[in-house]
Amino acid sequence: MSYPATRMLAMLELLQAHHRLGGRDLAQRLGVDERTVRRYAARLAELGIPVAAERGRYGGYQLMPGYKLPPLMLTDDEATAVVLGLLAGRRLGLAAEATEAALAKIRRVLPATLREQVGALEETLDFTLAERAAPTPASRAVLTLAAAIRDRRRVTLHYNSWKGSQTERELDGHGLVFHSGRWYVTGHDHHSGEIRTFRVDRISSVAPGTATYEIPEESDPVRQVTASLAQVPYAHIVEVTLHVPLAEAARRIPPSVATLTETQDGVLLRTRAESLDGMATMLAGLGFPFTILSPLDLRTAVRRLAQRLLDQTPVRE
Repeated sequence: MSYPATRMLAMLELLQAHHRLGGRDLAQRLGVDERTVRRYAARLAELGIPVAAERGRYGGYQLMPGYKLPPLMLTDDEATAVVLGLLAGRRLGLAAEATEAALAKIRRVLPATLREQVGALEETLDFTLAERAAPTPASRAVLTLAAAIRDRRRVTLHYNSWKGSQTERELDGHGLVFHSGRWYVTGHDHHSGEIRTFRVDRISSVAPGTATYEIPEESDPVRQVTASLAQVPYAHIVEVTLHVPLAEAARRIPPSVATLTETQDGVLLRTRAESLDGMATMLAGLGFPFTILSPLDLRTAVRRLAQRLLDQTPVRE
């Protein structure tokens, strides 16, 4: 679609959203001059779209009362992009019910040929990413938090902990993060006086207040969330020295799995594990030379893994 046509559609959407807009305002929003705006208005009128122009100091442009835009029309590429986005969102666990409803609406408005082609895409497309069935937060909570963070407005939220207890918090949000099928919000929690991370699906209510704040320049919501998840209590605290450069270790081990600290001997890996056998498998899969610092039982788990691998390796005579 050409730029003039795109801008004419943008002008039409602006007029639909506003009762009246002046020529100068429209020109600034569209990135053109006022003469071009007059030309767009004339072209829209030729196409049967009733754009009324009022001259004078307080004049402007408006759609005739009662006029509504026709249903959204998508090109083949645009429809494919929308459907792919919804399918990927469904696989990731993004608002599953809303995703299904949106897909159904898209199917209904597509032309028959394109609808069949999109249907074929849905039936034949698969993902290497495993489907996630994590709890979906209320859309209103996500949107309220997003608006509050953008406007730097403190929110009051009621949070249900994993133990089932409910607390009221005042939060200066720094960012929303979607990770491994779940939504998180991170920011300064006035209840604890620290930077904290909260699961959005556990927020029962959220209300923006009037107090404002500034987000620190060093704030990194993704790093904060992944670091918080790496500190979740597990049965074992693991410390291992990896004898590789820090950059090489960081390429293989994300922050959500472990914290990495450069030392004289290599890289100190700190993490938590529920199963030492699983940790032994992960360390072996890295392919890095390593020294186990704690717990000592992890050495036994590594030996068990090595013996199982030897037992499964046929001996050739």
